[in-house]
Amino acid sequence: MNIRQAKDYIENTVRLYLKKNEFGEYRIPVVRQRPVFLLGAPGIGKTAIMEQIAQELSVALVSYSMTHHTRQSALGLPFISHREYEGTRIDVSEYTMSEIIASVYEVMETSGVKEGILFLDEINCVSETLAPSMLQFLQYKVFGRHRVPDGWVIVTAGNPPEYNKSVREFDVVTMDRLRVLSVDADYPVWKEYAREKGVHTSILNFLELKKEYFYKIETTVNGRSYVTARGWEDLSEILTLYEEEGMKVEETLIGQYLHNEKIVREFAAYYDLFNKYKKEYETEEILEGTSSGQTAERARIAAFDERLSLLGMLIDKVSGEMRENQETSGYLTELFQRLKAIRTASEKAGSSVADMLDKQAAARKKLMEERLGAGNLSEVERRKNNRIIRFLRTAHRELLLAGPDKEPFCLVKERFDGEILAMKQETSRISSRLSHLFEFVESAFPEGNEMLILVTELTVNQAGAWFISQFGCDEYQRHNEQLMLSERQELLKSRIEELDL
Repeated sequence: MNIRQAKDYIENTVRLYLKKNEFGEYRIPVVRQRPVFLLGAPGIGKTAIMEQIAQELSVALVSYSMTHHTRQSALGLPFISHREYEGTRIDVSEYTMSEIIASVYEVMETSGVKEGILFLDEINCVSETLAPSMLQFLQYKVFGRHRVPDGWVIVTAGNPPEYNKSVREFDVVTMDRLRVLSVDADYPVWKEYAREKGVHTSILNFLELKKEYFYKIETTVNGRSYVTARGWEDLSEILTLYEEEGMKVEETLIGQYLHNEKIVREFAAYYDLFNKYKKEYETEEILEGTSSGQTAERARIAAFDERLSLLGMLIDKVSGEMRENQETSGYLTELFQRLKAIRTASEKAGSSVADMLDKQAAARKKLMEERLGAGNLSEVERRKNNRIIRFLRTAHRELLLAGPDKEPFCLVKERFDGEILAMKQETSRISSRLSHLFEFVESAFPEGNEMLILVTELTVNQAGAWFISQFGCDEYQRHNEQLMLSERQELLKSRIEELDL
């Protein structure tokens, strides 16, 4: 299965394991809640999907890599306990609490979240001294003498032996206590994730041309060479920072993330071409509708990889703007609800609006810290909460500085209305740029597949689909209908040929 299918499967498993009956007891007894074992090549996103699952289910997440643990850190340290049995004083060996289980209790205490996921990565790479204890843990959720709290689902992960020399293959007895999911690298699934994460356009365009380079692990005369999804994502982040600082990107930098000489050379050459296209085509003018006819003509006669690169740059620009617009919409929607609640409460209780704004900001900050502690706060949620806190605190300061003649909530409303107006103006600007993008593709590629690529990308892109559903796009609707009609005609034609009519 691919990583998206694995994510759905694990999410459903966690949801069912945490389901309770009318008496508050888990429907599946804890002893029957088999741990999930995610088996897949390195760097395909196993850890990332655990973070997403915790965020979507609003449960806590504690992650550990088992390669870093000795028997003492996992099981706890031994100490002598004095007991008395039937009048006889006896010294008994006991163990301190495992570092792993102690972390679970610490997260529960700091975040207030009592249910969660304990994710143990590289579990099949544990040391020889720790290996016998893993069977007990996988069956009974016990490390040493301490049990994982009820309500915590165990998910483990590891690499197949061909990818890691340290792997210890589990015996049948151990495997029989796990729910094993074998996961393969899948470029189309990763591409959806990469679009949402804003992975650098040059990487996405390059992989569209060279899909076989997305994930590659092989043994050469010079040793092991490898390129993983994690490598591409980390490379994307450093490319963005290098560009912001005006620093030159060289093969040496790329080779620190992609460990395959051929792929490094080819991507470095493509990256140079990408920047050349970016400079020469003046994408901003295209999206603003001010580019010349020469630009469209040059694009029309360009080679396929050049056309694809140009289209990718244009789609990426507009998609990024639509993604920011969607986040702003979510922020303003939730902020409106908060302000509405503040106004209602202040009118009923006669409380100071300024004081309530300050208390709301503090409460939001505390909630955010709790979710960060629980490991289930997404980047989008973090940005939204930071924006809400900033608005509340700024409004609070403005009210303190305002004179007594001004009605308090009027000042807050004016500030909020200003942000609403700014969003409407930005929405109108994005709609105009989207129309200009369609006009350019119509002009430059009247007979190519570029329009199909554009419509498809906007359809599968989450932010693009949201923006068009909210604000519409006549050009998208028209071309989408034409392409669907064309597909139906091709289907009918093929059916007629099959029937030999």
